[in-house]
Amino acid sequence: MTDWLAIARERRTVLRGLKFALVVGTILITINHGDAILAGDVDATRAMKMALTALVPYLVSTFSTCGARLEMQRHIRKDAGHVE
Repeated sequence: MTDWLAIARERRTVLRGLKFALVVGTILITINHGDAILAGDVDATRAMKMALTALVPYLVSTFSTCGARLEMQRHIRKDAGHVE
């Protein structure tokens, strides 16, 4: 868990997640809330839903990055002869 958190807090992991959140989050917000945005019908509840909509791709990217990096580290250790 400590390794996972360390990777999740790395600058490159955070930046990758933010890029995904910006692109994918914008697309999802447009699909799910575009009509309300155009109508000017964005209250606090909808704004919170929009923020959560953008958070999902950030988390998916972060979880994926951490999982891939940990898997790669396990393979490197295994190839180097370390037994887990």
